[in-house]
Amino acid sequence: MQLEEKFISLWNRIGGIGDSNKEFEKILLSYSEPQRHYHTLNHIKKCLDEFDSAKDLMDNPDLVEFAIWYHDIIYNPKSKDNEEKSAELAYNICKYAKLSKEFGNSIKRLILTTKHDKIPKKMDAKFLIDIDLSSLGGSTKEVCENEENIRREYFFSSQEVYREGRRKILQMFLNRERIYLTNFFRDKYELKARKNIADSLDNLINSF
Repeated sequence: MQLEEKFISLWNRIGGIGDSNKEFEKILLSYSEPQRHYHTLNHIKKCLDEFDSAKDLMDNPDLVEFAIWYHDIIYNPKSKDNEEKSAELAYNICKYAKLSKEFGNSIKRLILTTKHDKIPKKMDAKFLIDIDLSSLGGSTKEVCENEENIRREYFFSSQEVYREGRRKILQMFLNRERIYLTNFFRDKYELKARKNIADSLDNLINSF
């Protein structure tokens, strides 16, 4: 199923009112912005592929899928409130689509968990976080490409500033008892992700 078909199918399942084709066009434009190199539609596609592999384990898969589409809809690498702005935009889309207030609030909470600043209690939020981090468990080539693309998004930062900031983020994940919060993604990616992160940290040190 093509991405547009997938979005329209979701929109119809959740009972969205309004032009789903136009909403997809807005999504396409957002994820095609020139400042994006990692946080692109390709990231969303890969997240959706991971979602499809685990959706039968989720309490409300439609909610998680909707959050995937919108979790990086606002992205400015110079900003620290992208998740908050993305959550607010997604909430407004829910209002536009005449979805329930409960659905909108749930979407807002889910997207905010992708700040990765605390461990959520609800299982669907854990799945969303694991899906967002699934790229850490990719092949060596994929991880290297992702790191290069993230660096391109922060072209305005000096090598020293970028290296220290990226090091802190990667080390935070490595220091966790579990990178992945669900057993499904832990079994699938935990060991590879730990090796990839360790390698990325080594590359950061050696690149300076």
